[in-house]
Amino acid sequence: MTRRGGLLDHMGGEGDTVARGAGEAPARGGADPGASPGAGLMWSERHRPTSIESMVGNEKARADLVAWLAGWKRGVRPALLVGPPGTGKTTMATLVARRFGYDMVGINASDTRSRSRITALLGPVMGNASIVAGESGGPARMLVFVDEVDGIHGRADYGGADALARILKEPTVPIIMAANSDSSDKMKNIAKASTVMRLGPVPPRLLRLYLRDAAAKEGAQIGPGSEIQVISRSRGDIRSMFNLAQSLAQGFSPDMSHEGGTLTAEEGVTAFFAAKTAHDARMALESMRGDPREKIGALYSSVVSAGLPAARAARLMRAISEADVIHGRIMRTQQWRLLRYLNSVLAAGHEAGLAVKHSKYGVSWPLLNRIRWDGSAIRALARSEAPSFHASASEFISVHLPYIAACVRAGAVDIAEFDEDHRAIVKKEAGIA
Repeated sequence: MTRRGGLLDHMGGEGDTVARGAGEAPARGGADPGASPGAGLMWSERHRPTSIESMVGNEKARADLVAWLAGWKRGVRPALLVGPPGTGKTTMATLVARRFGYDMVGINASDTRSRSRITALLGPVMGNASIVAGESGGPARMLVFVDEVDGIHGRADYGGADALARILKEPTVPIIMAANSDSSDKMKNIAKASTVMRLGPVPPRLLRLYLRDAAAKEGAQIGPGSEIQVISRSRGDIRSMFNLAQSLAQGFSPDMSHEGGTLTAEEGVTAFFAAKTAHDARMALESMRGDPREKIGALYSSVVSAGLPAARAARLMRAISEADVIHGRIMRTQQWRLLRYLNSVLAAGHEAGLAVKHSKYGVSWPLLNRIRWDGSAIRALARSEAPSFHASASEFISVHLPYIAACVRAGAVDIAEFDEDHRAIVKKEAGIA
């Protein structure tokens, strides 16, 4: 693979009607042959804004971020987006990067807490901002997005916060960070070195307009009472609102008499494995925010990283596999009533006393699945190439392989020196036939 020298271092409602319009075709995401390219996606993905102007709420924060990146030059302080989950921090960063022609490199600080890890991931980007070719063939303009930066602190901080603070002092590329809160002492130090932009929950009146527009596009009818309950329960969290509304529109009637969806993925996984009974484990799952795919992915990545005995890991993986089959069936057939079984199926794999902590790979759930099923080929590639990257095989798979795939997809590197099997797997990861 040529140019390796660079790559080595870069690396629901009471009595209301919730139904489809009479005589209308199935909602996008159904199994009909003429389904749109977004078929099978959650509403929160299908109706994700495509430009920063089309976002809902937090107008001042959006305007401030646009002005910040428009005027960015070397040495300008990073931007810090602070606000509760579901208010659009990640979407805002992605869209503003796209608007100004930047390629965004993202890391999740909750999973990257050590000094060496922060330095290994961000240091090379700061020193080699033009390492990857952009769409026009010239050097890419790089922007770094650090999500959940407030998650780097606490007892699990192994020098990552100090390493990040040093990088923030003299940024050579634009840096945008996102945090749910900046109240901790270490976050206050990061906030002092940043331009802080605060986001709040989206007001109910805007949520109502957003929900009605999405429902109309889906051909779904949500009664006034259900609409009020969906908006009230979401508490300004757009993703939560869409997940609940889609469940209602597709025939699943969740209990909306109590508050739910209050735990993050990390909190939910921790509560699941700390539970002493399967019932308590199921309650932990029901309290997790995010769509079902994210829940399955969080459990999967945590289990495969835990080093459990084979028999115990197999029990959990069987439950996760069965839940994934159910989720796939829901996406293919839009039988949302099946969603009521998902948490019970996952809880069936629970066993008290397992030492499992939340772990999140820096790659998506679909890519994790490919890593699993193409495991032998990817492990062989990792054993061959990891030494050249001064990395372990697992680090090569979770960190470097996605970058190589992105570079191959952009035509920025040549992998002709790889053997045929290795070329095939890299091309598969890059989405090239």
